[in-house]
Amino acid sequence: MKRIASKLLKCLFPLLFLVTFICNGQDTIPAPIIVDSVTVDSIVVDTIVIRRTVDKIYSPRKDVNLQIPNIDFKKTKTLQKGFQRFRVPSFWETENSFGINISEVAFVNWNAGGDNAVSGLGFLKFARKYKFSNFQWDNNLELRYGLNAQEGRKLRKTEDVIRLSSNLGFKKSNTSNWFYSVQLNFNTQFSNGYKYPDRDAPISRFMAPGYLLFGAGTSYITKDEKFNLYLSPLTQKSTFVLDQDLADNGSFGVQEAILDADGNIITPGENHLLELGILITNNFNINVADNIELKSRLNLYTDYIKSFGNVDVDWELTLNMKVNKFISTSLGTQMIYDDDILFDIVKNDNGTIVNPGVPKIQFKQVLGVGILYGF
Repeated sequence: MKRIASKLLKCLFPLLFLVTFICNGQDTIPAPIIVDSVTVDSIVVDTIVIRRTVDKIYSPRKDVNLQIPNIDFKKTKTLQKGFQRFRVPSFWETENSFGINISEVAFVNWNAGGDNAVSGLGFLKFARKYKFSNFQWDNNLELRYGLNAQEGRKLRKTEDVIRLSSNLGFKKSNTSNWFYSVQLNFNTQFSNGYKYPDRDAPISRFMAPGYLLFGAGTSYITKDEKFNLYLSPLTQKSTFVLDQDLADNGSFGVQEAILDADGNIITPGENHLLELGILITNNFNINVADNIELKSRLNLYTDYIKSFGNVDVDWELTLNMKVNKFISTSLGTQMIYDDDILFDIVKNDNGTIVNPGVPKIQFKQVLGVGILYGF
């Protein structure tokens, strides 16, 4: 019996060892992992992406000549224009012009009669404009002088102007056309003016009168700068009469001299008149047709204290017709009304003014053909 049991153990022991070995070698299914709803574990994995591009082999065209060509100086042309150095950009714009207009009439054995005559008018204009960001500063100086020579009489003046204007403006926005502006205007003449044929007593001289206007306001200037409107509610107008004879007569609105019964001067006339009022100026240019331009300049002024509502007018209208680069024709008119400029003054033998005269509309028209040169 013991033999049988020992033999049975010897047979079962190897079988039990084999079954245990096989069971330990099998994969086991892990138990399911319960994910916490609050914290989630994560593992950061570094990833490197490597891209590889294949460059094409460049092969030049067969018809391209890669050799250096021979230089032939015989075919090289010289510079037609002079070498221009680099210039630093400037914020200034300049304009200079000079012109002469001449008109002439001559008669030879002319049955209807007439006198030979020639007239000449010379003018200079200088303009300087500064523009930077929202600032703009316009300066203009205009000089004109004209003479007329007629057979049998002396030279007579037909034109005499010195005009200076300066306007400084600032605007808040680049897209706006409105400027806060300060403006100064100055007008006078070169030589004596007479009421022809009387040449003994001049009716005007240099700085007699001289007008100086200074004020602040607002300006409307279009982008092309062909329209300029200036409105000033506060402008000081100074009238200068530096010729004492004219000042004693009370010319151009200044206080006249005080005379005694015999006509002797007790208190000389004043040389300066100060006014404060409203100024409106307008300048515009219109291209009527090719080479035809219409220019207008208008000044309106009224004084607050002395005569509010009585407007001084200075309106100049010019039509320029350009024939070519140098020859031009101009037709111009100017109308002036100033309540301080009186006509038909009547005096007695003692020099006392009997009739102070009345203001009148002044009108001038000029037609000329001449040369115009810009530099």
